[in-house]
Amino acid sequence: MNENVVYSINGPVVTVKNAVDFQMMEMVYVGHKRLIGEVINISSEVTTIQVYEVTTGLKPGEPVQGTGGPLCATLGPGILSNIFDGIERPLGEIAKQSGPFIPEGADIPSLDTEKKWPVQIRVKAGDMLAPGDVYAVTQETAIIENRAMCPPDLSGEVVSVRPDGDYRVFDTLITVRDQKGRTHDLALAQKWPIRVSRPVSERLPIDRPLITGQRVIDTLFPIAKGGTAAVPGGFGTGKTMTQHQLAKWSDADIIVYIGCGERGNEMTQVLKEFGDLIDPKSQKPLTARTVLIANTSNMPVAAREASIYTGITLAEYYRDMGYHVAVMADSTSRWAEALREISGRLEEMPAEEGFPAYLPSRISQFYERAGYMKNLNGTEGSVSIIGAVSPQGADFSEPVTQNTKRFVRCFWALDKNLAYARHYPAINWNTSYSEYLDDLADWYEKNISPDFLERRQEISTLLLEENKLMEIVKLIGSDVLPDDQKLVLEIAKVVRVGILQQNAYHRDDTYVPLPKQLKMMQVVLYFYRKCQEVVARGVPISEIVDTGLFEKITKIKYDIPNDQLALFDDYYKEIDDKLGKLDRAF
Repeated sequence: MNENVVYSINGPVVTVKNAVDFQMMEMVYVGHKRLIGEVINISSEVTTIQVYEVTTGLKPGEPVQGTGGPLCATLGPGILSNIFDGIERPLGEIAKQSGPFIPEGADIPSLDTEKKWPVQIRVKAGDMLAPGDVYAVTQETAIIENRAMCPPDLSGEVVSVRPDGDYRVFDTLITVRDQKGRTHDLALAQKWPIRVSRPVSERLPIDRPLITGQRVIDTLFPIAKGGTAAVPGGFGTGKTMTQHQLAKWSDADIIVYIGCGERGNEMTQVLKEFGDLIDPKSQKPLTARTVLIANTSNMPVAAREASIYTGITLAEYYRDMGYHVAVMADSTSRWAEALREISGRLEEMPAEEGFPAYLPSRISQFYERAGYMKNLNGTEGSVSIIGAVSPQGADFSEPVTQNTKRFVRCFWALDKNLAYARHYPAINWNTSYSEYLDDLADWYEKNISPDFLERRQEISTLLLEENKLMEIVKLIGSDVLPDDQKLVLEIAKVVRVGILQQNAYHRDDTYVPLPKQLKMMQVVLYFYRKCQEVVARGVPISEIVDTGLFEKITKIKYDIPNDQLALFDDYYKEIDDKLGKLDRAF
């Protein structure tokens, strides 16, 4: 048989003529440097390969070698606290060997194959293993236990077991005989195709929130564990910083942060910040429950396309162990641009704005891998996906934003006017929404308060009313408004500045627990009702403003520590006292 060789090269797209032994989505090695690629199109004459590395210097006639299998992620201990490129090559190890840039054909194992892990074996000879069953555990980081699970496509009898001890990731721990009599050696690590969802026993209803500590999200637009959210916004509106806050403070067990086509200095900032931060729940370094996938804008564009699949596969691996995982994809627009570039090189018929016609299906395939699941081993876990979208010129009508909107149930629209006014998170409460409120109603009622969602609705109504009044104010000014409508504007300002705006650098304001969020809403709404009463009896709104209560309530977020909620009672007394004096004076 003739050797398969490169016929043509068009950027990351390489073709091979008259190849008959390749499969769709097969991983291949291209050229003398053994560049990693993937078969994306096969015809009787030409096989098309997408190369995940720089093809500079590659020439026609160089060999192309198949592997017989798809592009896979290596799953095992050592993933957490690590940073990988889009095809799961360890950037730290590459930097040690080759400097700051990735050389072509760098063939470095994803996990350290020489490091030994203290392993406890959980099965014995004669036990029957089913898909997903845990047969060994090791402490991957100070806060995460890694559980070695029987592959989803294997079941059988354990025929031999090694004793507890220190083992490398590919050392055989147990041997299993399947129903056909074949034996399989199982180690700490396994491989899984990145484009294939890991199987589960059952997709469960979503019924509990992913608590972020960000008031505008938890109070107004919550996301559920196993849910999906989009964070669209123009340049400088705080997409990356919003995701940083969610990665730091959300109550997920594990964070998978995918830097897809972002600037290198942003990923450097993520590395430095996460390395310095202490996880508030465990008091251990935040990196102990974080993995970074870094595919910066100067890295090969094809690897950018693979990076989100690599990230979601790592997330599903930890979900199968029973953990709740949050995936931060920053940004899916850069990933869609990679699809567009490769599609253009393949000379496919373009759709809207040059994106390929299959853009919606690719976006849906990614977000559909989120969910709250019952795993094969009976545990429950979830993958939540929060994807940043970077529409050019902050135009939310462009294809990536619109198609993402179709497949997510939470939409946090960032507003450049809020960002320029230093209002963070710059989530516009008039254009954002969450479809999870009904799903989470029972959880809020049982775990926080029966009236949490009712107070939230009152706050939303106030903001909506303010929006309508501002249209009048823009036309004829605020002086012509009656005092009850001026009161709405003043209270809405308290809501905007006191509740929705948050300071990431303040010890008590960077993360706010749900009980404090509820009490803040209750105080603001109590103050509003009391003001309505005295305004109805003829007290001018200007006199209420002069009491200083508006400013004092706005500063609740700073003045009441998160662990001293009893101090809220003092505010009710002060409101009654000062408004009572005003009422008597008039």
